Amino acid sequence: MSLNQKQKANIADILKESLINKFENYKPEPSAMPFHTRLLGKDRMALFSFIHSLNTNFGTTIFEPVALELAKTNFKIAEKQAVAGTEISEDAQREIQNIIDEISAVNIKPNKVDEIERIRKVCQKGKMHKVKLTKIDVYLEKENGEKFLFDIKTAKPNKGGFKEFKRTLLEWAAAILAENPKAKVNTLIAIPYNPYAPRPYDRWTMAGMLDLQNELKVAEEFWDFLSGAGTYKDLLDCFERVGIELREEIDNYFQKYNS
Repeated sequence: MSLNQKQKANIADILKESLINKFENYKPEPSAMPFHTRLLGKDRMALFSFIHSLNTNFGTTIFEPVALELAKTNFKIAEKQAVAGTEISEDAQREIQNIIDEISAVNIKPNKVDEIERIRKVCQKGKMHKVKLTKIDVYLEKENGEKFLFDIKTAKPNKGGFKEFKRTLLEWAAAILAENPKAKVNTLIAIPYNPYAPRPYDRWTMAGMLDLQNELKVAEEFWDFLSGAGTYKDLLDCFERVGIELREEIDNYFQKYNS
């Protein structure tokens, strides 16, 4: 299912607004790099600094709102920066730690279906503890009540953080199940693009801690999941068209750094 004209127009508006806001509020970090500047020019160094700054909040200012725009035609609920819940049972916290310990020790392989059922069995057992969990980047719910909670990560996440990624996903599930033990819940990592393309995404570094089939969606898998087959390609085309439309404005913005 390709994107319709209204979706394309809305996505273009999101991109333009985000870039214009960035231009209006961007203040380069003071950093004297005399050799780089003389070799490459002030405008190119300003562009390098701008891209670095843009990358730090690309997820919240672009990927999240674009994901919601795509998902709202296929899901009953589509929200960003949502809260999974405020309580997790004592037994569920213990079970989450057991799962992480067992996977870390290679006693079991990651299996999200089994892990969810283990948490479901204890989701309301023991004392309920108040928790402040990581916010959900993109929260989706189907008409039948099935929930999908996404944590959007950079294209090359730090290998050392995989254990905490896993804990976040399991805690989200535990918080949802604490409120409704019968809930159908899916918690996943989303990586918006494949930095290794055209080669397949290098998933091996995540395989030890994540169930790659049920906890990870990369590039096409993520965007096409939101709005159907062909979405990823259409989305790239939207980005390209906006870039062409704003090219003169972008060039003029960075030209001022040569004055």
